[in-house]
Amino acid sequence: MEFTLLGGVFVAVLALYATLYWEARRGNAADCTHDLWEIAISAAVAGLIVGRLAAMIGAGVNPITNPADIIIVRGGVATGPAGVGAILTAAWLGRRDLWPVLDGLAAGALAGLGGWHLGCIVRDSCLGTPSDLPWAMTQPGSTVSRHPVEIYAALALFAGAIVLIQLRSRGRLRPAVASSAALAWAGLVRLATEPLRPTLSGGPILWYWGAIAVGVLILVLGIRAVPAVTAGGKR
Repeated sequence: MEFTLLGGVFVAVLALYATLYWEARRGNAADCTHDLWEIAISAAVAGLIVGRLAAMIGAGVNPITNPADIIIVRGGVATGPAGVGAILTAAWLGRRDLWPVLDGLAAGALAGLGGWHLGCIVRDSCLGTPSDLPWAMTQPGSTVSRHPVEIYAALALFAGAIVLIQLRSRGRLRPAVASSAALAWAGLVRLATEPLRPTLSGGPILWYWGAIAVGVLILVLGIRAVPAVTAGGKR
């Protein structure tokens, strides 16, 4: 495993935990922070495993005959399957109180994703396509300035998390709105920043569009079907 990835993981986990802790102190948590934390970590691990297995199969590597390759994360993790695996795991673990749990994890999930992108500073992988903008950055030994695309994504995801926290603390969100909005926002951020990433494949664009579509669909259905819950718990 590439050890710089551990730095990125640390930043992501720290951002996730800090957000859950902050929300719990503001009375936003669907359950105690410890329970949401366990669900979040379990979902993240499950998502990484699913994404790694999908990447191996897509590359023609048999996970059964090559089990050691599962932990070689730098070999690739399929973003779409990883996200689906994480969401389904969280939904299963919180199935008895589905929307409160998913909504309770929404801001933390965005912050965790933002932390992972911000971890590019540790991995030295923040830069994307060339740019002449004043805030463009250059790699050591290079004269070409580039977009700090991973920092763009991190800031956008953190902004989404902060907005969700503020709205939830004011009791203005119906059930399913926070989690569906977080899914759509995550897909939109990745879709918007993908053209700035130096890639030969163009990234898993269909997965990002899928996240936006599913998030918006659930958001609309949730707003229409469920009455609002005020800060005092009255409908």
